[in-house]
Amino acid sequence: MAATYKDAGVDLDVYAESMSRLPKLMHRTFTPRVIPSDGGFAGLFKLDFAGKLFARNYQEPVLVSGTDGVGTKLIIAQQTGRHDTVGIDLVGMCVNDLLCTGAEPLFFLDYVAMGKDDPSRLERIVQGISDGCVAGGMALLGGETAIMPDQYGEEDYDLAGFAVGVVERKRLIDGKQIEEGDVVLGLASDGLHSNGYSLVRKVISDAGLNWDDCPEVFGGHSLAEVCLRPTRIYTEAIRSVQTHYRVKQVLHGLAHITGGGIEENLDRILPSKVDAVIDASSWEVPAIFRWLQETGEIETSEMRRVFNMGIGMIAVVNEYYAANVVAQLAASGVDCRVIGKVVSGTGKVHYAHE
Repeated sequence: MAATYKDAGVDLDVYAESMSRLPKLMHRTFTPRVIPSDGGFAGLFKLDFAGKLFARNYQEPVLVSGTDGVGTKLIIAQQTGRHDTVGIDLVGMCVNDLLCTGAEPLFFLDYVAMGKDDPSRLERIVQGISDGCVAGGMALLGGETAIMPDQYGEEDYDLAGFAVGVVERKRLIDGKQIEEGDVVLGLASDGLHSNGYSLVRKVISDAGLNWDDCPEVFGGHSLAEVCLRPTRIYTEAIRSVQTHYRVKQVLHGLAHITGGGIEENLDRILPSKVDAVIDASSWEVPAIFRWLQETGEIETSEMRRVFNMGIGMIAVVNEYYAANVVAQLAASGVDCRVIGKVVSGTGKVHYAHE
């Protein structure tokens, strides 16, 4: 009997059905800079707008790129059948990194690998990616879906993303402008975001809990709901500050708080002659972190190294503009507050009174 691809676990008719559901999810993210190329082998994107009204008129444009994944948060989505928001996480992890350079996000590419093709599940995943691109101000320009039955289990999949942005070289944010006297602002996260999930899953497993359980501290929400809350995307917030201050560079540094926490991520942008002193009492740590620490008996130092602890992005700004920047960020819907200051030092981050 002749062997077929379907016999090997890849049904091309099902794959065609999956692919037919995706163009509408891509097109809703398109901007005038996208050059239509349906059926092409690569996505096309103009660096600038064609008309004068929105033209950026770059003098020395610098392209910025980043790639990331969602990690073991995907295991929770797969175990609970909730696939709608992990695509937002994928975009958020990439675009938030771009924003730290001052870049304007341009476009996004995704890679989805799964053990068995499921058009409905794929559509839900890509719907989340599409939603993330809309929030991130990026066009979903293309992607790849790979069906690998011998590589993954039938319910398993993995996601990877790639984002590109652009920034005028003289407006590049790299932390070099950070100086003594600057103020450290903390932009609130929306929970765990996409880091530390191996520890999250261990704590919940060791406690004998299920994803549908609803610890009292979460006000009726299940562990699945709380742990799958998507990564906050900061495009609108950061761009609102950049748009308000078109000439002055008030943002001296930006740090996306992911694995490594505040210390290791803020440390990456500090010049060698200053330190950042963080006041841990300046914001309320969200319930999910307090619950994890208590339930898993986790040391505070470990919590701070693994999780964002309620701060998803840090902005280091000139003290004179700090209050106005906080107001700008609040107007964009992001809770923001002063959480520290920059002092003379050796390029380290440490906590006050510790």
